[in-house]
Amino acid sequence: MGNEVTLTIDDKVITVPAGTLVVDAARQAGIRIPVFCYHPELKPVGMCRVCLVDIGRPEIDRTTGQPVYEADGVTPRLRFSPKLETSCTTPVSPGMVVRTNTDKVKAARREIFEFILTSHPLDCPVCDKGGECPLQNLTMMFGPGESRFEFEDKMHLAKQVPLGELIYLDRERCIQCGRCVRFQEEIAGDAVIGFYNRGRGLEIVTYSEPGFDSIFSGNTTDICPVGALTTADFRFGARPWELTPAASICSHCAVGCNLMYNVRREARSNGRLVIKRTMPRQNEWVNGIWICDKGRFGYHYTESTQRLSQPLIRREGELVPVTWDEALEVVEDKLRASDSQVAGLAGGRLSNEDLFNLRRLIQALDGEALLHSYMGGGDLTAQVGAAPGTDLSRLGKGDVVMIIASDLHEEAPIWWLQLKQAAEHGATVISLNPRPTRQDAFAAHIVRYAYGEEVKTIRAFLPAEKESPAADALSSARRAFETAKDVLIFFGGEGMDYETSSLLARTCAELLVRTAHYGRANNGLVGVWQGPNIQGAWDMGFRPAADLKAALEKARTIYIAAADPVGDDPAAAEVLRKKFVIVQDLFLSETAKLADVVLPAAAYTEREGSYTNGLRRVQRFYPAAGALPGPRADFAIFAQIGARLGLPLEGKSAALVFDHIARRTPAYLGLSYPELARTEKQYPLVGRTAMYYGGTVYDNDQGLGVPLPLVEIGDWDKLDAPLPSPAAAVPAGALLLVPITRLYDRGTAFSFLTPLEKRLVSPVLSVHPQTAARLGLVAEEQVVLPLPGGDIMVKVSVDETTPPGVGLLPRSAGIPLAEPLAMLVQKMVKEI
Repeated sequence: MGNEVTLTIDDKVITVPAGTLVVDAARQAGIRIPVFCYHPELKPVGMCRVCLVDIGRPEIDRTTGQPVYEADGVTPRLRFSPKLETSCTTPVSPGMVVRTNTDKVKAARREIFEFILTSHPLDCPVCDKGGECPLQNLTMMFGPGESRFEFEDKMHLAKQVPLGELIYLDRERCIQCGRCVRFQEEIAGDAVIGFYNRGRGLEIVTYSEPGFDSIFSGNTTDICPVGALTTADFRFGARPWELTPAASICSHCAVGCNLMYNVRREARSNGRLVIKRTMPRQNEWVNGIWICDKGRFGYHYTESTQRLSQPLIRREGELVPVTWDEALEVVEDKLRASDSQVAGLAGGRLSNEDLFNLRRLIQALDGEALLHSYMGGGDLTAQVGAAPGTDLSRLGKGDVVMIIASDLHEEAPIWWLQLKQAAEHGATVISLNPRPTRQDAFAAHIVRYAYGEEVKTIRAFLPAEKESPAADALSSARRAFETAKDVLIFFGGEGMDYETSSLLARTCAELLVRTAHYGRANNGLVGVWQGPNIQGAWDMGFRPAADLKAALEKARTIYIAAADPVGDDPAAAEVLRKKFVIVQDLFLSETAKLADVVLPAAAYTEREGSYTNGLRRVQRFYPAAGALPGPRADFAIFAQIGARLGLPLEGKSAALVFDHIARRTPAYLGLSYPELARTEKQYPLVGRTAMYYGGTVYDNDQGLGVPLPLVEIGDWDKLDAPLPSPAAAVPAGALLLVPITRLYDRGTAFSFLTPLEKRLVSPVLSVHPQTAARLGLVAEEQVVLPLPGGDIMVKVSVDETTPPGVGLLPRSAGIPLAEPLAMLVQKMVKEI
């Protein structure tokens, strides 16, 4: 084939795609060429020279341009380069012959290893990288065995240098391969670390304040080929050979990154398995080999001593510990007496198995299954969502990605990385948002609209739309959309309530259907959900309420699982105080403090289950840490309550519950845990057998998940999403408050995250300079905002990127999720 090249490496004939580098071709052929500076996801630089090989190419007659043959007239005559070549910068060519193990190559490698080790410390017995160190392993295989350099001549540099509070640098161990610097520049887009000085004095430094200010910093520790970079929570914590891997799925956003928890038993936990570190697990259809720092360090809340350990019942106004039987008996009695006036409120942390059992329980009680979410459209993503075969890493020229009402860098970081890469490969990214976001840096078209104009903006892309805009930015974006081969639309919920978000999703779906951009790979609608399994909740039959407080008012008994409505909106407490409330959670949240019964749930790290991510891929997670003696898996608790009510629900194992899902839920028909656990060969060929090549990332032997088929859609020709009512004008002296999602927000779980404590966002009110001047606000001053749930104190930030007349606040600041745009603060602020 014209796009493939056949060559010979160490007498082994192989065929690879044209443009493949020699080092990658050798890796695919199972031939080991040592590398330090090279990484398959980074641009080649040829810095370390340890990958030198001997390369011969067919000799070409200069006059005829034809190959020159040996005397037999068949064998091409080879001309070997007089010098060895770096295999990491040399692409393959037809007829090339590569020799990786000649005496000339061996001698060169020994000299390079000897040079690298001239100043490397002899601290392998205490180095965190010991046991999985490419330098150590490759030195044993290719090194000289002894050095001609004197030990006293070694450089002695600072050790345990904090590049930030998350990453430590041992300058003595650094071999200046540049992988960390290049990752931050090329992949993460955060050039916050770099080289300083030259020669033997070269060292890695941070250029940001706070230090190493990147949400992807932990990936540098994975690709560092020595023990120079380590994470704060694992440094000196364990040796790699002491650890057992346990596969899991990240529980912090809709991406569903594949993780590998490294665990071991420890005396401090009474012999229980404890998590020592989080590593990425390769899944090229989800996260590749990267994870964000929230996913890497965000498991610590599951180990908190403040976890609920036994059921609680309210007696004489106080929550007191009781046995499980006592608690379940009270729950049974109240549910029986509720007379069909039951509301079940589920959060996005619940697995598919949990949600399935809860839905059947609430259904049997003739109650209402509610989803704690401010976003609509989950039913539409099931119909016109990303079709099977969708692969963000393969997007390129001719493809269009639209992002509206979402800041992917904060809400779904790995999708941000993948779309950045797609833009670099030629895809057209259209960013639509009222304010600047990090995705603007790689967007070909940036469209600004006022909060409340989301639906109107998308309607401008509809074919033959009468209200076609005249704005240049929108017009050029529309032209790019009209010529697209494939289209994906990522929609969020910033600045919208549930009803407006639903209209936005409906309009986006209509656009995709009318332009035939659905039902095939790399086309469709993607929800940037705020939880790991919001899509699964929609699939299992849960729906958000347009007015959550009104929906809860109708119920006599409210069963809340994995949700904290009072923490999100303190005004919800007024409703819950009048009801019988059952809360099932890991912690005594603000909602749980008001409950009549509190049931302790097991963390996802202590059990198995499945999540459905935003691209509608169903993935398994497995038990990692040892289960605590008190808490129980959510699906098991629902089954135990069901049994008391005469409703047979599966509660023995998550796998058996999933079998029921696979028989009763349309898109999940025929699925099984073994199918979710299937794997296939992935490229690049990284993994534990090639840590020198791809870093300490784990290969995936536990399952790549299964993309769901789309369900049947209705008659879209008749669909015409109406425009929402115009936002009310902001009165003089008032401010339109809009909640925005920040990656390191202060949710219940994040209250117990020690490593990320300094990164947590505080309640900051961001306003435009004009707005600040109009309202008499001064940067850094403390002010009080009068909200329905109670006054909150915030610090003022004056930022030109904030739209005039708008105040941006982190979601955890307490703005009601049901009405983010209606919060017009008449009595603006008073100084403390």
